[in-house]
Amino acid sequence: MSAAAGPAGAAAGAPAPRPRGAVRVVHAADVHLDSPLRGLRRLGDDAVAQTLRAATRGALERLVALCEDSGADALLLAGDLYDGTWHDYATGRFFTRQVQRLADSGVRVFVVSGNHDAESQITRSLTLPANVHRFGVDGAGTEVDEHLGLAVHGQGYRTRAVSTNLAAGYPARVPGLVNVGLLHATVDGSQGEHERYAPCSVADLTALGYEYVALGHVHAREVLATGRTTVAYSGNLQGRHPRETGPKGAYVVDLLPDGEASLAFHALDVARWESLEVDVTGAADVAGAAEALREALLGAREGAGDRPLVVRATLTGPTAAAADLADAERLRQEAEQVAEGAGVVLEKVESRARVPRAGGGDDPELVEAVRRAAEALAHDPALTGHVRAVRNEVGRLLKEADLLDLGDPRALRALAERAAEDLVTRLGGGR
Repeated sequence: MSAAAGPAGAAAGAPAPRPRGAVRVVHAADVHLDSPLRGLRRLGDDAVAQTLRAATRGALERLVALCEDSGADALLLAGDLYDGTWHDYATGRFFTRQVQRLADSGVRVFVVSGNHDAESQITRSLTLPANVHRFGVDGAGTEVDEHLGLAVHGQGYRTRAVSTNLAAGYPARVPGLVNVGLLHATVDGSQGEHERYAPCSVADLTALGYEYVALGHVHAREVLATGRTTVAYSGNLQGRHPRETGPKGAYVVDLLPDGEASLAFHALDVARWESLEVDVTGAADVAGAAEALREALLGAREGAGDRPLVVRATLTGPTAAAADLADAERLRQEAEQVAEGAGVVLEKVESRARVPRAGGGDDPELVEAVRRAAEALAHDPALTGHVRAVRNEVGRLLKEADLLDLGDPRALRALAERAAEDLVTRLGGGR
């Protein structure tokens, strides 16, 4: 079940009134506090780049404010609070200040560690307020708050790579209480590409019989099961690079013993990344394509509210302007001008537009030969060897800048295919 299904799908405004007798929890995960964001060097806007560098802290502050404003009983943090060991104690002190705010408001905090903040990864520590319960790593445990009528079950990671099914060892539910499972794991069928840590199935989790299972690790928000047991990924709190797009935040969850969970998503990201595919079909010239881009950017700008918006745009479709759009430098300058007018920061723009069939002046045999050569290269097992020298020279920098992973055969295949399409587009445009 995707995040778009049911009450979990839409971003909520002010928190709704709490049902009588319900326990209200806020579910968040993958804060990656003080994570070094990737791709900022390509931004021409220094102010936005600075905002992005501080975004994980700002998102955590918004999360704490949500707990306070919603009258939450507890905050559930489902792993990867940190991005690895702290560079200094400032990261730990910042988190401690935030959970102390929650202590002052009477909000409990329950935390499990994940692969990035596993016990073996975090070499520094600070004493946390008494309202914070961090689950151990040697086995799943249960923390009961009789006053709230809440039992939380959880287990953290001892090492970064956990290959066993931790969910299989989670305790039985505590009768008469709201039961919540807190777990950092890969659930079969979940969205996106991610390392398979603590793998389990939806059936494993619903069999626990808890009212709610709060998941972390997958950065895409998704509800995997509803009914007697609701299972959900909240996604990460703040997008950290161009592939982590769209609203990011947390769920406010109302729970009753033996009742179905009620979820409301709240966007908490300080800055937002978006990836837009802009259809320029029929554009007579570059100006027409630029107008289509402008309309798409304005739509995305409206959806992002008052937060900075960073966009990666791809132009697609048949257009007479395809050959001109294949000029990467001209396209970049035109697109940046449009983005500036729309109040958007352009991270990257590329054209996959093509020449309309009826207007082609290309040699069919030449075009076919180009495509066959690209296909052969894209599926040549020796492709990674062809770029070894380049990878040794600049591979790390390209990967850190989120431009290209020269060690990934899939990325190299896509690059070969894209180069062929660019050449075909130029041939079709008579260039």
